[in-house]
Amino acid sequence: MADLFARAFAYNRHQQVKDIGLYPFFRPLTDSEGSRVVIEGKPRIMLGSNNYLGLSHHPAVVEAAKAAIDRFGTGCTGSRMLNGTLELHEQLEAELADFLGMESVLLWSTGFMSNSGTVGTLVGRHDLIFADKEDHASLIDGFLLSNARLVRFKHNDMDDLARLLDAHAREPGARLIAVDGVYSMTGELAPLPRLVALARQHGARLLVDEAHGTGTLGPGGRGSVAHFGLTGEVDLLTGTFSKTFASVGGFLAGPRAVKDYLMHTCRQFMYTASMPPPVVATVLAALRVLRAHPELVEQTRANAAFLRAELTRMGFDCLAGEAAVVPVVIGTAERLLCFNQRIYEEGVFANPVLPPAVPKNACLVRTSTMATNRREDLQEALDIFEKVGLELGVIGPDKARWDAHWAAISTALAV
Repeated sequence: MADLFARAFAYNRHQQVKDIGLYPFFRPLTDSEGSRVVIEGKPRIMLGSNNYLGLSHHPAVVEAAKAAIDRFGTGCTGSRMLNGTLELHEQLEAELADFLGMESVLLWSTGFMSNSGTVGTLVGRHDLIFADKEDHASLIDGFLLSNARLVRFKHNDMDDLARLLDAHAREPGARLIAVDGVYSMTGELAPLPRLVALARQHGARLLVDEAHGTGTLGPGGRGSVAHFGLTGEVDLLTGTFSKTFASVGGFLAGPRAVKDYLMHTCRQFMYTASMPPPVVATVLAALRVLRAHPELVEQTRANAAFLRAELTRMGFDCLAGEAAVVPVVIGTAERLLCFNQRIYEEGVFANPVLPPAVPKNACLVRTSTMATNRREDLQEALDIFEKVGLELGVIGPDKARWDAHWAAISTALAV
C-alpha cells in the first residue's frame, strides 16, 4: 500500500538549492519603511514589492486600519451572508464600483478566490472557456472547478484565439474568454481592443483580471481596461487588494445580477469568513488616497520607465511594457539563482522567476517599482545590477563566453 506522504518525504529540490547557498524564497523581513527593508540584519532596496503606490505606510491608510479595530474589533468571525457584513464592506463595494465605472462590486476574502470562485461558479460543465496560456493560477483553478471545456490559445495571439473561436462555433454552451489585463511576471498587456471585438463577434463574455493593472494603468489608475478606453465594454473585472491597495482580499466588478447570483450560490464566498474590519478600512482608505492623488500612479510609471530605460541602456534584456513590472531576462535557472543571490548580497531585493512560470532558458528577475521609490535608491540598485551583470557576463564584452559557460552548466546538471 502506498504512503500518502511518500511524495513529501522524497521532495528535496528546495534543500538542494539551500545546500549551495542560492535559495531565494521565504526570506523574513524584520523592518520595512516601504522602499527599503531590513532582511537578515541588512537594509536592502525593495524592488520586489507589489505595493505599487507605497500606500502600506501612508498615514491615512494606517490610521483607518487602527480606527476600524477600535470600532469593530479585529475580525468579523463569520461569512458575509450571516454576521460578517459591515457598513464598511458595502461602502467599499459602492465606491470601488464607481471608481471602475461598473454597475456593482463584490468583495472576496482573497484575490485568488475572486477568480477561482467567480469562474468556478458562473461557468458550467457544458460551457467553453477560452483562456490565454499564461493566465494566472487563480483563473486556472477556476477553470478546473467549473468542469467546463477548456480551450487555451497562444499567449496574446489574437489570430489563434479567432481560429479557435471559429473552430468551436457550432458547439453548444456559453462562452467565456478569460485573460490577465497585465501579466504578472512579464508586465505585458493583453490586447484588449481585439479581445472585446472577438468576444462580441462570437457572443462570448469577457473576464479581465486587473490585479496588476489597477493603480498602475489608465486614467487615475483605473486599470488596463480604462487604459484602452474600454470602460463599460468588458463584462467582468477581477482584482486584488494585495497590491495597489496595500492589504489583502479581492473583488469582482460586473452586473448586479451576477453579484447577486454569486452571493447566493458560490461556496467560496458563502462559506468563507469576510474581510476583517481593519482590512476593509485599509482598502477603502487606499482607494480614497488613490482618487485624491492620481499623481502617485504617474510616479510609479515614471519610476518603472526610468528603471527599464537604464537597464536596457546597460545591455540587459528587459521585456517591453507600460506597467510597474520590469522583468530582466537572465537565462538559465543556475545563472538566475547566482545573479539574484549576488544582487541580494549587494543590497537589492528582487524576485527570481523560474520555470514553469517562464521558459527554461528565459528565467528572469522580476522587478517592480513603487511611487515611493526614491530616484537615488533606483540609481543605487541600477549600479548593483550593472556590477553583477558584468561580473556574471549577463551584459558586457564577455557575454557570449559566459552564455556558453552557463549553458554548459545547465546541460551538465540536467544529465
